[in-house]
Amino acid sequence: MVILGVSGATILADGFRLPDQDAFSTARGEAFAATADNASAIYYNPAGISQLKGWNFRAGIYGIYLPITYESPDGRTFENSKTLQAAPQLFCTYGPRELPLSFGLGIFAPYGLGLHWAQDTGFRTLGVESLLTNISFNPVVAWQVLPTLSVGAGITVNYGAVNLRSGLVWPTQHKDQFRFKGDDWDVGYNLGVLWRVHEKVSIGASFRSSNSFDLDGYTEYYNHAAFAPDNPVVPAFPKQRVDAKAEVPFPLNVVCGISYRPTPKWNLEFNSDYTDWTSLDTVTIKQARGFGSLLPKNIPAVLNWEGAWYYKVGATRYFDNGWSVSAGYIYSENAIPDEHYTPLVGDSARHWLSAGTGFKRRRFDFDIAYQFGFGDGVRTVSGSAPSATGQTVDGRYEYRSHALLATIGMHF
Repeated sequence: MVILGVSGATILADGFRLPDQDAFSTARGEAFAATADNASAIYYNPAGISQLKGWNFRAGIYGIYLPITYESPDGRTFENSKTLQAAPQLFCTYGPRELPLSFGLGIFAPYGLGLHWAQDTGFRTLGVESLLTNISFNPVVAWQVLPTLSVGAGITVNYGAVNLRSGLVWPTQHKDQFRFKGDDWDVGYNLGVLWRVHEKVSIGASFRSSNSFDLDGYTEYYNHAAFAPDNPVVPAFPKQRVDAKAEVPFPLNVVCGISYRPTPKWNLEFNSDYTDWTSLDTVTIKQARGFGSLLPKNIPAVLNWEGAWYYKVGATRYFDNGWSVSAGYIYSENAIPDEHYTPLVGDSARHWLSAGTGFKRRRFDFDIAYQFGFGDGVRTVSGSAPSATGQTVDGRYEYRSHALLATIGMHF
């Protein structure tokens, strides 16, 4: 059935990417690849940890409020009910003072979050709930090749888990359900380079490889109310649980940036950030067995998503007493065309405004940041692929988010 294919499509999208891994970086609009001067460089640009000597620890949490709204073609309005979510981060580096090498380990969530909609939205057979958990363990090493040039590389050991739920046949009633749940481990890598081309100018670049999760789990589905005898579209049947898998590629990501420091008290930076979502063309849920003509063994989802760019600008003002203030702006492109849009991601072109402050001493530092995200106008979806019972996700979607990040650091 078509509904199951679209449900499989909700496994990934730019709406689930979490580039916010550090309060100082987020306050600067994530424009950090050419600065990369704290332990979170493990994520943003691993070459940057060559600037850190001794032991450095950095831990934080990203909390987000997601009141995404949907207006149906008949004028009804709904709001995502899974509004409050969070993701932690932990980074540790060690730089021997007598060697040009530095070492680090990061534990963070590069993708995640989820959405939950009411049963009567008009698209329940295309999606009701999604939850993506993704944790990356990322050991890295950086080499200071020259006083002005460093390179870094690391391995990413990634855990991914997906829980998706939708209606099966009924357009409004909660008498049926389809669910796919699975998880897997996979390995990738990341690379970085940091070059101080002038005492006031640095260039940084990072690369995070694609990886693929062969999500191993099950599908679960039931229908407790059959259609009338004169319209026998789907019979009633008890809960079925079937072993299932879905191979899902996570895309590669490339970031390039330039930092300009007109004085030691100012740091201005611009980054361009590309995620190659074109690797997501078709995802297939493969069941151990089908269920007659209703649910085939293989349930394909045609995605045909597009690559997406982030454009980031940030600035930091440092003060003599150890305090700093930062501000930033991001524009991000959408990755999902209308034909394959899914409300379980809430993808759209967006603007992000951020600001924050931090305090640093020899042994201790902390940063806090606030981020406001909003869509590039209201996204109107039309011509989306219908489910087997004729429902579509057509309508108007308005994206907003409020996020707070807090990070503390220790140095020895």
